Amino acid sequence: MGKATPPAAAAGTLKLGDLIVNRLAFGAMRVAGPDIWGEPKDRAAMRELLVRAFELGHNFFDTADSYGPDVSEILIAEALHPYPKELVIGTKGGLIRPSRHRWDENGRPEHLRRAVEGSLRRLRLERIDLYQFHAPDPRVPYAESIGTLAELQRAGKIRHLGVSNVTVKQLEEARRIAPIVSVQNEYNIENRESGGVLAACEKARIAFIPWYPLGAGRALRSAKVNRVAAGLGATPAQVAIAWLLARSPVMLPIPGTGSIAHLEENAAAGRLVLSAEDLTALDRA
Repeated sequence: MGKATPPAAAAGTLKLGDLIVNRLAFGAMRVAGPDIWGEPKDRAAMRELLVRAFELGHNFFDTADSYGPDVSEILIAEALHPYPKELVIGTKGGLIRPSRHRWDENGRPEHLRRAVEGSLRRLRLERIDLYQFHAPDPRVPYAESIGTLAELQRAGKIRHLGVSNVTVKQLEEARRIAPIVSVQNEYNIENRESGGVLAACEKARIAFIPWYPLGAGRALRSAKVNRVAAGLGATPAQVAIAWLLARSPVMLPIPGTGSIAHLEENAAAGRLVLSAEDLTALDRA
C-alpha cells in the first residue's frame, strides 16, 4: 500500500514562480506570543506545532519579521532547519512594531535592506524563496520600495517577490518593476473587498494568499457557514477554508493557529469537497 496523502496536500498544488506548493498552506503568525508580540508561553510546543504542520502536508509556510517581532522566523528555523527540500518559506518585511499594538509601515530602502538581511539570518537561509513587501508606505514612493527589493532579488538574496495589502493599481505598478508571483490581501467569506485584486491575480496567474482566511473568527460565526457545516458533518472552519479553495484556482489559504488540535482541524479542510449547492448557499448574502 502506498503512503496516504497528508490532508493539506489533498487540495492540490499551485505554482509560486518556478516553485510548486500544496494549495493549503500554513500561516505562522500565531506561534508568537499574545497579540503577535514577544515569546510564546511554550516555545517547545510551538516548535512541535511547526513540525506537525509540515507533517500534515503544509509545505508553504508564511511568516514575517513583524511577527513577534522576529519570533516566528526564529522558531521556524529552530523547528525545521535544515529544511526539507519540499518546504517553501515565504516571509515579509515593511512593517515595524514599536509596541505591542502598533504596526507601522516602513518602506524605506535602507530599512528593507536591513529587513531582508535580518530574515536571512533568522531563517538560516542564503536566499529567501518568497519575500513579500508587507504594506505600502504612504511616505515612500511605492516604486522605490519595490525597486529596492528587485535589486536584492538580482543580488541573489530573494528568489521570488510578492506584494501585500495592495490595490490593483499598486499590483500593476509592482509588476512593471519586477516579476510578482504572489499577492497577500485580506479575503474571506465575510470580506471580499479584494475581489478585484483576486481577479487580476487570476488573469496574470499570480498566487493570491488570503490573510485572515477565517475572518479573525467572523466566518466561524456565520449562520450560512454553520448550516453548511452541519449538513456535511464538518466544522465551520473547514467549510470556510474549503470555500476559499473552491473560490479560485490561484487561491493559497494560510490558516494559522497556536493549537495542534485546530491545526489538524484546519488541515482536514484539504479533503472537504463542497457541492454546487453548498457553494450557492455560501455565496448568498
